[in-house]
Amino acid sequence: MNLHEYQAKSILKEFGVPIIEGKMAETVDEAVAIAQDIHELNPTDKWAVKAQIHAGGRGKGGGVKIASSIEEVKEFAEDILGMTLVTHQTGPEGKLVRKLLIERGMYYPNADGVVDVKEFYMGVLLNRKTGRNIIMYSTEGGMDIETVAKETPHLIFTEEIEPGLGIQGFQARKIASNLKVKGAAFKNMVKFVSALYKAYVGIDASMVEINPVAKTSDDLIMAADAKVNIDDSALFRHKDIEKMRDIHEEDASEVEASRYNLNFVKLDGNVGCMVNGAGLAMATMDMIKLSGGEPANFLDVGGAASAETVEAGFRIILKDPAVKAILINIFGGIVRCDRVAQGVVDAYRSFGVIPVPVIVRLQGTNAIEGKKLIDESGLEVSSAITLEEAAQLVKKMMA
Repeated sequence: MNLHEYQAKSILKEFGVPIIEGKMAETVDEAVAIAQDIHELNPTDKWAVKAQIHAGGRGKGGGVKIASSIEEVKEFAEDILGMTLVTHQTGPEGKLVRKLLIERGMYYPNADGVVDVKEFYMGVLLNRKTGRNIIMYSTEGGMDIETVAKETPHLIFTEEIEPGLGIQGFQARKIASNLKVKGAAFKNMVKFVSALYKAYVGIDASMVEINPVAKTSDDLIMAADAKVNIDDSALFRHKDIEKMRDIHEEDASEVEASRYNLNFVKLDGNVGCMVNGAGLAMATMDMIKLSGGEPANFLDVGGAASAETVEAGFRIILKDPAVKAILINIFGGIVRCDRVAQGVVDAYRSFGVIPVPVIVRLQGTNAIEGKKLIDESGLEVSSAITLEEAAQLVKKMMA
């Protein structure tokens, strides 16, 4: 599950990670009021106005502005709220901006009137090759880490952490040293790294990325941005975080699928898939590609599939106008093939007419009963026994 920046920062703060203070706004008036409150608590002449969407590259797309007055905060809030923000991660369709984060600008002077701000990159994730967590960091913050890796790979450092031990003091100090911070900034960076790793583990995150980590003019180390992904399988342990889910930022089909406990991922192909079991789903998608088609989705109905969930799966697949055929590939182990067949029949009757060809392959528990249900329904469904037969039917449909 992805989080907005303002949500991620509120969670990190609970683990002792220093953040640039700010608040979320959903209207222009709220944005102005928050900017005024920030100024009253900590006088400033700079505010950051940030679009809140689940995508990176917001600044390049015009979704992050630095205001030099309350009037500019209002102007930028009016411009950004309601805009369709297009970045390299949203795709050409972009995402509608419904929320803003208003923060104090981080480029403020120290007690001597000097502005000395540095930006770093830091991310925590799992290295699947070694089974250890890894902290990836760089002195080149504030830009795409992919660009840094391509153009200056020697400026990217990594530190592997043994999960059973957690981050050690010498590792946090090594990171601070490689980032070339000194004095109070060095001590604050050590604390920052330790707190960030503690947060990563504590919330069962699959990734925490701070870009940039800011060293302010008064040598504080703060999260100026925050991207946090939570492992969906661990959400049962974090009900408070689960409540932060923003379905507006997710694909509508995937949201609907989750209501029926269907594992659904939207893809860009033309053959809809409905399968039970992730392994069989992957094999089915490969088969579709080898047959000349492209999978339009990953849909695993799981072992507890019922007529209702199968009908829901049909409805979700057919919402995609790119789908030209549907392949149902069920191996009846835990799931009963006759239940799947009944779902297919119910879906047909519910829709009246299904505008694309449907191929059904049923094998395993109650496969004969399932085939009989479909054959006696009078539906225009092509059936297959083997994967090879199903592949040939897909190829024929896509010809």
